[in-house]
Order: sequence, then C-alpha cells, then structure tokens
Amino acid sequence: MDSERILTKLRSEGYEISAEYEGSDVVIVNTCGFIDSAKEESFNAIKEAMNENGKVIVTGCLGVDEGVVREVAPDVLAVTGPQQYEQVVGEVHKAAPQPHEPYVHLVPPAGLKLTPRHFSYLKISEGCNHRCKFCIIPSLRGDLVSRPIRAVLREAEKLVEAGTQELMIISQDTSAYGLDLKHQTETWKDREIRAHMTDLADALGDLDVWVRLHYVYPYPHVDDVIPLMAEGKILPYLDIPFQHASPNVLRAMRRPANDAKVLERIKKWRGICPEIVIRSTFIVGFPGETEHDFQYLLDWLQEAQLDRVGCFKYEPVEGAAANELADPVPEDVKQERWERFMAVSQEISAAKLKARVGLEMAVLIDDVDDEGGAIGRTYADAPEIDGQVHLSGAEGLSPGDMVMAHIDDSDDYDLYASVVHEEEDEWDW
Repeated sequence: MDSERILTKLRSEGYEISAEYEGSDVVIVNTCGFIDSAKEESFNAIKEAMNENGKVIVTGCLGVDEGVVREVAPDVLAVTGPQQYEQVVGEVHKAAPQPHEPYVHLVPPAGLKLTPRHFSYLKISEGCNHRCKFCIIPSLRGDLVSRPIRAVLREAEKLVEAGTQELMIISQDTSAYGLDLKHQTETWKDREIRAHMTDLADALGDLDVWVRLHYVYPYPHVDDVIPLMAEGKILPYLDIPFQHASPNVLRAMRRPANDAKVLERIKKWRGICPEIVIRSTFIVGFPGETEHDFQYLLDWLQEAQLDRVGCFKYEPVEGAAANELADPVPEDVKQERWERFMAVSQEISAAKLKARVGLEMAVLIDDVDDEGGAIGRTYADAPEIDGQVHLSGAEGLSPGDMVMAHIDDSDDYDLYASVVHEEEDEWDW
C-alpha cells in the first residue's frame, strides 16, 4: 500500500515507472524492519540497488534509524521513514527533476496498483495501540490512526469502478478501526455511517464484490459482523492473529489470554454462519514456552479446527521487549515444535478440504494458461497466503472472471475442480 501511494503520486507528476535498474534515474527501496529476516532482506535489496544503479532512496520501517541504513549503504541519496510519502517524492524531485504535463501524464482514477486488477488491498488505518512484547510496530508506525470513513469508502468505490472484484481490508488492527476518531459519524450515500468496523463492513457489502477482513482482533464487537457474513454481504472469512493458546505464553506476550471464551465464540460464529472460514497465525518457541504450553496449543488447535493456519518460529526483534525475557527456547526445540504444529494443522486442512469434494463453489480466477487450465480461489482463500483451486475446462476465461466450479479432488492445501458452464440463477459460496 505504501509503495502504491508513492508510485501513484510520482506517475501523476509524469514520472515513468520502471522495473529495471538499468536506465533508471533513481531507485526507491521500500523496507521492512519488523523481524531480523525481513531486515536482512531489506538490507540486501538496498545493497543490490546500490550495486546495480547507485542512486537509491530508502524508505519504510528501516528509515526510522537512518544511521543503521547508512552503515550498510553510506552513499544512498536519502533515508525516510514509514508513511513519509511526500518526503520520498521530494527526494525524487531533487534526484530526477521532471516537469509535469497534465495533458500527457495521466493516472487511473484508482491510482497505480502493484496487485492484479481484480483484487486490491484497502488500508483503513495505520499504527497500533497494543504493546505485544514480540512486536515493534508501535515504535515504527506509532499508535492507531484511522482514516475517515468517507475516505475509505470513496477509495473502495473507485477501486471497484476500476475493476476490483475483491477488497482485502487491512491494517495493524482492523477491529480497532475508528477508536481514535471516537467512531465519528459521517454521511455517505444519504446514510449515516460510523467509523467502526461493523458499519464499514456493512457499507462495503453494498459494493457487490468480495470483501475480506484481515488482522481482526477478537474484540466483542466482532460478533456483530458474523450476521453480515451469513447474509452474504461480506465474505465469511476472518483472519485473526491468535499467536498462541496457552494462557501462560499469552500473558508473557502481553496478549489477551481467554482461550476457553474464544473457543465458545468460534462455536457460536459457526452456528450463525456455518460457511465461515477462520485463518490465523501462531508463534512457537516464544521465550519461556514449555512443552506443556506447546501441547496446550496443539490440543487447542485440534478443538478449534481452524481452516487456514500459518506458524512462525520466534526470533528476536531488535527493540522488542521480549528480548529481555528469560528462558529462551533452543533453536532445535523451536524447529521440532514447528514441525509438530504444521503436521497437526496440515491434517486439519486436508480433512476440511476433502469435505468440499463434490460441492459446487464460486471461484475467482487469478491466472490462466494456454491449455484450458486456470488457477483461482474460493471465498476461503486469500491470495498468496492460503490455498488455490486448480481448474480444468477454463477455455476463454481471464483473470478477474468469476465462475462456478465442481470440486473434483483435494490435497492438503489445494482444491482441484472443473468449470461448470451452465448458467446458475443462484450463486453461492
């Protein structure tokens, strides 16, 4: 999203965007500084850009500490922090002045996108009010700052008008949207709408596209969006970063620790909307995690039966409070626990996908080949992080098309299906 805003501004001013180092007047490297592996990847990108081009502007999370960046690449043109879009553009002006010609240099109404035309990320806020011990996002991006509800809906409408079929709602804490605005009410399309996740989801549901909620903390008002899913207004899909289940580990992480209530709520959600899919991420090997804590997590996972699950081995993050905790978990133990966790989650995923064999489901096409095949996704699959549907009989289809497909087979993470060519009067998930 940050990269798209920068590119949109530069393109609107007449700059040409290139994916190649050669011939470029300046290279912008947008960095991530959340975990050490992401930092290392960012540093490598900076060094590569310096070697290949030499005229580099660094922005993003690593830009919070200019000294660290210049230790790696002392000759970069400039270093800016996250969300400093205007500063980046200003540095580009210095490095490569470009006169603007409004009759020639045009930008699509929805701005420039780095994702395919048919799906878009819609950022509703920046920053986070939580102080999880493993996370440094508040120090990088600050506390929660929500966008006005009208601005979010206006951007969503433009994206849909430009061809978006799927809106993925993102932030650091989607459930907290509007809290800093005291859930201010604004008028949109002759109706009063609060800056609140529930009102936002309801309004986005009127756009007649897939609406997918990401990074949802399980606050009590999350219960209120489940009926919207049951009505078909938004996708019956929740991305909730549980991180762990053991009360001991959750307290050490400084996160909510009421696993029994969460299980009750998941059961309630499934009672209201049986089609709901829940994805989550977990951390194993957090300092102080015992074998009992880990087994508690595995037992919880078996009971929760989450549909899509990711797992990370804990790694220290410079500046995180967790670095001061005692009893670090050895690397070989982290690896062994990660493998056990993934084996359980894989078994659950395989069983859930096998239950879909024989159904007909709506599939959004992401890619097609020259032999009548295609790759798509059901409502249960967010792009790049979840599974896929491998389609046959897809002649004449294009990315962004929506089709009905008969689910023929499954494996641990993906579905295999054939296109149903008869017109359907009623579309279902």
